[in-house]
Amino acid sequence: MTNLVQSAAAESNRLAVRLWLYCVVAVLFVLVLVGGATRLTESGLSITEWKPVLGMLPPIGQAAWEAEFAKYRLIPEYQLLNKGMGLDAFKTIYWWEWSHRLLARGVGLVFALPFLFFFVTGRLEPHLKPKLSLIFALGALQGAIGWWMVASGLVDRVDVSQYRLAVHLTLACLIFAATLYVARGLAPHTGNPALSGTGRFAGWLVLLILLQIYLGGLVAGLDAGLAFNTWPLMDGRIIPQNLLAIEPVWRNFFESPKTVQFIHRMSAYFIWVAAAWHVWATLRCNADATHRRRAIILFLAISAQALAGIVTLVLQVPFYWALAHQGMALVVLGFAVAHWRGCKGAYPAAAARPV
Repeated sequence: MTNLVQSAAAESNRLAVRLWLYCVVAVLFVLVLVGGATRLTESGLSITEWKPVLGMLPPIGQAAWEAEFAKYRLIPEYQLLNKGMGLDAFKTIYWWEWSHRLLARGVGLVFALPFLFFFVTGRLEPHLKPKLSLIFALGALQGAIGWWMVASGLVDRVDVSQYRLAVHLTLACLIFAATLYVARGLAPHTGNPALSGTGRFAGWLVLLILLQIYLGGLVAGLDAGLAFNTWPLMDGRIIPQNLLAIEPVWRNFFESPKTVQFIHRMSAYFIWVAAAWHVWATLRCNADATHRRRAIILFLAISAQALAGIVTLVLQVPFYWALAHQGMALVVLGFAVAHWRGCKGAYPAAAARPV
């Protein structure tokens, strides 16, 4: 009887940890969406200082707002693009960036405080401690990278570096994926593990989706979606001309809006074909119904994301379509991670612990 009670307590701890991690995933999802809105509204440079603690408070009173606005008027974005902007317009972009930073701090607390509680009270299974510690470290690194990105747009530029923006976005999605991966491992699994080949290919799909998100960050950083707004042709051709016009050649893959958008398109086609092949292979090998079902849903999600990308492009990146496209990318990534983890089966039963 004692062992049964201890096992029930261990399973209860596992459920609590899983629900906490799902909450972290939800906040991360909102954070990435608000980050996308901050980018789309060109609000990211409105706060020109990094104050991890004092920055939690917005300006209070007219004098404080005027002081913040004076700092913004010193940077190239104001002087070259927004000259003459009024205080009310500045407040609009300021609130987007402030909300993004506040959410980033919030997700840190949502992760750190329960993690400390579960760790100190012995509710974490041993195999979870290094995984969750690494996720926490990546979150701390992400805060520094966020400021590194913003700092690139405060001197000699009117926007942030597309290199740094892509890294910032990709790391946020990596943290999202890692958190969801651990949480899904703690969930009950009714089916048997998939064949090793099926699981490996599911993992490759996750990596391809992360790469596509990185490319999407480059597209956003270069405003490449605002040019060549036709589909399926691009600049009147299947393969547009002058894709390697910049010297040295490698710079085209990071600095040419035409080349970056073209690669982003081609990568999307490749992922769609890979997902379709994964469905065929999963059905062919007579995998458990749960694995087949997930493979099909993933393919449908990728198809929906491709359609959203086409609509966003053709309509010349309207705010809500662009934001939906970014949100759908997270949905696709999250489901791909869940599918990959599901192919591995459940963790061993939670070890019995004293009550």
